[in-house]
Amino acid sequence: MCKVWKVVCTLCVAVLGCVAGESLCAAKGRAKYSLIFSGKWSRTAFPKQYPLYRPPAQWSPLIVVSHSSDYHMWRVGEYASNGVREFVEKSEAWTLMREVEASGEKIQSVYGIFSTPAIPNGVEQTSTEFEVHARHSLMSFIARIVPSPDWFVGSDSFDLCEGDTWKEQVSVDLYPYDAGTDSGFTFSSPNFATIPQDTITEITSSSPRHPANSFFYPRLKQLPAIARVTLTRLKDSQLIGISTVQSNLLPMGNEIDDSVSETPLDCEVSNWSSWGLCVGKCTEMGIKHRTRYIRLKPANSGTPCPVLEEEEQCVLHNCV
Repeated sequence: MCKVWKVVCTLCVAVLGCVAGESLCAAKGRAKYSLIFSGKWSRTAFPKQYPLYRPPAQWSPLIVVSHSSDYHMWRVGEYASNGVREFVEKSEAWTLMREVEASGEKIQSVYGIFSTPAIPNGVEQTSTEFEVHARHSLMSFIARIVPSPDWFVGSDSFDLCEGDTWKEQVSVDLYPYDAGTDSGFTFSSPNFATIPQDTITEITSSSPRHPANSFFYPRLKQLPAIARVTLTRLKDSQLIGISTVQSNLLPMGNEIDDSVSETPLDCEVSNWSSWGLCVGKCTEMGIKHRTRYIRLKPANSGTPCPVLEEEEQCVLHNCV
């Protein structure tokens, strides 16, 4: 009878924990982590339309939140909030921060809000430290891809607890997402609101399937990771509370894989022009020409450009 009662109690605790929206983390107390964000957005890995100026490739600050399962900053397949929209389109974080704080006050789902400095190019690193609690063992973050219409990278509700143990170290490769609020295809597209708003989707090498898409690489089965996050549990027992924490731009002490992928980019050319006039001597066959031009130069051993001019024999019609 005691064993049956113990099982029933265990089930009740599990059910109540799910109802309350808390993760089933049984780890003790709190854990402190370092987060190192490594940009891998290089011209070698992503040669198509790579932004070199006005502005060059770079990253916004990261907004990091530790929370319970009651809260979601963003989710694939759902609509971006006003705060997420302002952040991924303009790098403005005030509305998003207010949304996070309001959720924490309303349902006690948020444990901490943290941030990192922005990164001035595509391949540097930035870092911060944050805390999680057994009842708030999930971590979410978001960083805008700059420039872009509404593209970002991030993680939704990554659990740092495994049973009764805090994870010691984990690395997560990051891929681009479309917030569904702007309809641009390229990094430098002008602002063109998506009406009605679409849901958040992952951008892949074949979706959106449009040759103008800056991430469209039909030869690839999967895009290379555009960034990576490394989370390391810190032994320091000092608690940092619920606040926004700025960190140094360059991380200290951790070894980060700084290798980058080399993505082949095939040459893209325009359609052929119309045939030109037939020219030549009346006593011989004439020649006519047509041309095309290079839309996109090849890179990283991609398919070279084909011929850009063709000629063909023709019959002169203006000879008497």
